[in-house]
Amino acid sequence: MTACTPAVTKTNTNKKYKNTVFTDLFNNEENARELYNALAETNYGPDTSVEITTLEDVLFMEQINDVSFVIDDRIVVLIEHQSTVNKNMPLRMLLYIARVYEKICENKNLYRKNMIKIPRPEFFVLYNGVKDNVPDKQTLKLSQMFKDYSKNIPIELEISVDVYNINKGHNPQLAQRSITLDGYEIFIDLVRKYEKETQKLDDAVKRAINECIKRNVLREYLERNSSEVRNMLLQEWNLEEALEVSKEEGREEGREEGREEGIAQIAKTMKDNKEPVEKIIKFTGLTTEEIEKL
Repeated sequence: MTACTPAVTKTNTNKKYKNTVFTDLFNNEENARELYNALAETNYGPDTSVEITTLEDVLFMEQINDVSFVIDDRIVVLIEHQSTVNKNMPLRMLLYIARVYEKICENKNLYRKNMIKIPRPEFFVLYNGVKDNVPDKQTLKLSQMFKDYSKNIPIELEISVDVYNINKGHNPQLAQRSITLDGYEIFIDLVRKYEKETQKLDDAVKRAINECIKRNVLREYLERNSSEVRNMLLQEWNLEEALEVSKEEGREEGREEGREEGIAQIAKTMKDNKEPVEKIIKFTGLTTEEIEKL
C-alpha cells in the first residue's frame, strides 16, 4: 500500500494572511498540537509531527478554512472557529476535507494500482459567540442534512462535527489542557468586559492586550503582534456586528427583504475590498452566484 504523506507548506509567519486572532494563534505547529490534545484528550508530545494544511487563496493570500493539520501522519484535523453555530458545518467540512485531501495527496496517486493510505479525519467547531443558550457540546451530522433523512434508508456518507462552547465558564477542562486556548478565552472575555464599560471596541481591545501582557496571558504573542491583533479583531468583530445589525433591522421591519438588502450591502463592500469569495460566503451565507451578481 502506498502512503499518502502531507505535501504542505508551513504557515507563513510574516502576517501576510488576513487572519482572525484565533486562526493566527492556532495555525502554528506547537499550538495546533496542544489544542488537539485538549480536544481529543490525547498526549502527543513535541516530537510528534504536525503539518499545517490550512487551505489558502493564492490570489488574495487569504485562508479559506480556519485551521487544519495532519498530526503524526495519521489524523487530519479540521477546526473552525465561529461566533454563531452554523448548522451547515458538516457539509462545509465535507467540502473542506476534500480539498485538504487534494492538497496532501498528489492527484497522480489516485491512479496507481495499489491502495493509498490517507490520514483519517476529525472535525471540530469552537464557538465563542455571545448567545447564552449554546450548550457546552453538541454534535452536528451530515446525515441530518439529507432530504430523506427521516426515511428508513441507509446513509452511506457521514460526517460528525463536535461543537464546543469555549466561552469562559464552559468546558473548563479544555482550557485546563491548553494554555493557549485558555489565554485566548481570557483575552476575548476581557475585550467583551471592557467594551461594555467603554462602548468603544478599539479602546477595549487595547486595554485587554495590556491587561493580558501584565497577567502573562499570551504575553509573548501579544507583545510581538499587538497591532496585528488589534486590526484582526476589529475587522472580525465589525463585520459580525454589521451582519447582526442588518438581521435585527430586518426583524424589526418585519420584512425579510430588509435583512437581505443589508447582508447584500455588506457582501458588496467586502467584494469591493477584494475579499475572497470564500470569506464573503462564510460571513454572509450568500452563494457564489449571488455574490457574482453584486
